[in-house]
Amino acid sequence: MAMLQFFIAVDVTVVNVALPSIGAEFGVDGHALTWVVVGYTITGGGLLMLGGRLGDVFGRRRVLLCGTALFGAASLLAGLAPSFGVLVLARLLQGVGEAVALPAAMAVIVLLFPEGPRRTRALSVWAAIASCGLVLGFVVSGFLTELLGWRWIFLVAVPFLLVVLVAVPLLVPAEEPCATGVLDLPGALLLVAGPLLFTYGVVSAGEGDGPVPWLSPVTFAGAVAAGVLFVRVERRSPDPLVPLRLFRNRPRVRANAATALVSAALSTSFLLFTYYLQNRLGAGPLRAGLTMLPLAVSLIAASVLVPRLLGRWGARVCVLGGIGFTALAMILVALVSRYGASGAAMIPAMVCVAAGMGLGIVGLQYVAVSGVTEADAGIASGVQRAADQLGGAAGVTLYVGVGFARAPEGPDAFLTTSGLALAGLLAAAVVAWRIVLPEEARG
Repeated sequence: MAMLQFFIAVDVTVVNVALPSIGAEFGVDGHALTWVVVGYTITGGGLLMLGGRLGDVFGRRRVLLCGTALFGAASLLAGLAPSFGVLVLARLLQGVGEAVALPAAMAVIVLLFPEGPRRTRALSVWAAIASCGLVLGFVVSGFLTELLGWRWIFLVAVPFLLVVLVAVPLLVPAEEPCATGVLDLPGALLLVAGPLLFTYGVVSAGEGDGPVPWLSPVTFAGAVAAGVLFVRVERRSPDPLVPLRLFRNRPRVRANAATALVSAALSTSFLLFTYYLQNRLGAGPLRAGLTMLPLAVSLIAASVLVPRLLGRWGARVCVLGGIGFTALAMILVALVSRYGASGAAMIPAMVCVAAGMGLGIVGLQYVAVSGVTEADAGIASGVQRAADQLGGAAGVTLYVGVGFARAPEGPDAFLTTSGLALAGLLAAAVVAWRIVLPEEARG
């Protein structure tokens, strides 16, 4: 389970350092390359809750094997992709595989280890492996892209996923499905269709809509329509993907809204680091990956320190602190780009991003699941994770797509992108300021 979690986490960040190499091979510029990043996170985040439901209805082990097989096949397709379109398709399929496999893997761990110290240790290993996968993705991408080529960032996972496929039937006992009911397929499709249409509209606008006039407005309208239809479908569904009663809790709604906005800036910062180091300074993938090593180390340190700070300071203070650090990071990125400083000058921004991710996202996760019942805990966690992934995808699409649409290698692109991210963070701060948990209000 930890091996599967590691490579799923790695694939969130591993493409960042490799993007310039991918663009050079396929002749694709900066804003179109956002598809390689957001294709994975959109389908993964949008289908995550459906994946959890599939495990309940069809059995966790069976769904785990299907999701892992799909993720492995999509990784192989990405590594062998003959064109940019096939690569994007493979990334979309990787996200589907993640959404199917990850909830089932989490449920298997809970079932295999009884409640108490053993389960706590198992979940701690699971969380640590996820954090390591996210942070090591930057460094692994640099080494593989420099020494073997960008295709190996996808191919390296395939043999390890085969080990998972062989080991699961041997080590995980089969179980009977524990739930019945109708799968909310329309809701799941609409939850993915909206962000995909939004992404397509932004990329099309950056390319001037090509030979089809009014393409961007039509796709933006389609994205809005998908959002409206999603709410209507969930309201009428006998077994909704996202029960609307969850949104009666105002702190939870604000936490999820702030999560999307903060994640949008954080995901954007990763691309800005890569584009500056490689496109502006001409650093190779290996050097870029090593330059981003302080970001990885800082993220690990933040994951250790933040739980203690959360108990001492409270959720709102931590969240606002995280937003502040992220905003400072975007300001530093703009200044470094404006004056053409060295790659080392980006390190303070990277440390601020790590602090922002640790304080902001972890604090918001705490708020998002506070006060939930046992029956709603899984759904609330799924909604928060979806807000994180879809918010990050939307941020990369909008901020990078707009900022890099006209002058992808000039300082103005970094200034525009950083400015848009700062505007989103200001909105996140306004929302987070109004987050007050019941226990904090009593205190």
